[in-house]
Amino acid sequence: MTLVLEGVSKVLNGMTHIQPTDLTLQNGTMNVLLGSTLSGKTSLMRLMAGLDVPTTGRILWHGEDVTGMRVQDRKVAMVYQQFINYPSMTVYDNIASPMRLLGKTNAEINAAVQKTADLMQLTPLLDRKPLELSGGQQQRCALARALVKDAGLVLLDEPLANLDYKLREELRAEIPKIFEEAGSIFVYATTEPEEALLLGGNTATLWEGRVTQFGLTPSVYRKPVDAKTARVFSDPPMNFLQISKAGTKLLFGDGQSTAATGALAELADGRYVAGFRPNHVKLEQKRDNALKFNAHLNVTEITGSETFVHLTHQGERWVGLIHGVRDLELGSALTVYLDPSHVYIFAEDGGLVAPASYALAA
Repeated sequence: MTLVLEGVSKVLNGMTHIQPTDLTLQNGTMNVLLGSTLSGKTSLMRLMAGLDVPTTGRILWHGEDVTGMRVQDRKVAMVYQQFINYPSMTVYDNIASPMRLLGKTNAEINAAVQKTADLMQLTPLLDRKPLELSGGQQQRCALARALVKDAGLVLLDEPLANLDYKLREELRAEIPKIFEEAGSIFVYATTEPEEALLLGGNTATLWEGRVTQFGLTPSVYRKPVDAKTARVFSDPPMNFLQISKAGTKLLFGDGQSTAATGALAELADGRYVAGFRPNHVKLEQKRDNALKFNAHLNVTEITGSETFVHLTHQGERWVGLIHGVRDLELGSALTVYLDPSHVYIFAEDGGLVAPASYALAA
C-alpha cells in the first residue's frame, strides 16, 4: 500500500518546475516536504494529487497506474495555507460535507464531526458561518474537513501558518497520530526545518525542483548528503568556509587548524568546504580545541531569549544563533568560536565527505 513516483517531472512553458523524481511513500507514514519558497513543494503535491499531469514518468497508487486519473476519482484530501471553506454552510456542515458525499449515516457523521471539532477547538463555533470566524478558526475548519474525509492520501501545504503558536504545537503532535492510525499517507509541506523536526517521520528536502534527499527526518538532518541539503535543513541556513587538508591537519582560515582524526584522517590532501550550523557558533571559548575566527559584526536580531548575529568572515556571510540577549556594537570586530566536532566536511562540488562527529554519536 504505497504511493510511488517513478521518474516524475513537470515542465511548463519551457521551465522545469520538478526535476525527474523517484519517491516511495508508505501507508501510515508522515512525510515532510522541506524547502524554501519556489523550491517545488506545491508543484510536487499537485502531481501527487492528480491536479497536474507529469511531463514525464508515472504515479502508482497501491500498484495501480493513476497518472492520468482525475483528482475527483482519487481518495485525496488537501489543505492549503489559504483556508478554503464553503461560505454558505455552517462550520458543522463544512466539516460534515465530505462524509455526506461518501454516504455515511447521520450518526457516523455526527460522531466524527464532534470528535474532530473538539480536537480543533471548534465545538463552540459549529453553528457559525466561516465568514464569522477569525482566519485561524477558518483554517481549523478546513483542517477538520480533511480529517474526516477518510482519505488515503492527505496533502497539507503549510496548513498551520495562520494558527497561533500554542494550537500549532498541539496540532503538530496530534494530526500525525490521527492519520497514522487511519493508515493514510500524510504529506506536509513546510519551509521551516524546526517544523520538520517536530513532525518527525520522513523528510524530503527540495532545492530548485529537485529532491536532494529523502529518509528518516533525524537522519537527513544529521547526515545531509550534500551542501544543498544541509543548507535547506538549517534555519538560518548552514554557514560555509573554504578549508584544506594537509597531512594530519585540517587548515581553516585565520591560521586555524584541527587534527584530522577518524574518517578525516583518510581524506586525500586538497581543498574542501566546511559547514556548521548557526546554533554552534559561540562567543565564548567552551573547549580548549575550539576553532577561533575573527569576524565583522553587521547586524544583530534579538528574538527574546536568543540573539542572531550576522557576520562577515573573509568575504563569507555567516549567521550565529547565540543564547541570551547580547549588547554588541554593530560594525565592530567580533571573535567567535566553533567546536570542531560540529563541523561537516563537503567536497568542492558539494557532496558530503564526512558528517560532523557529534552527529555520528547522536
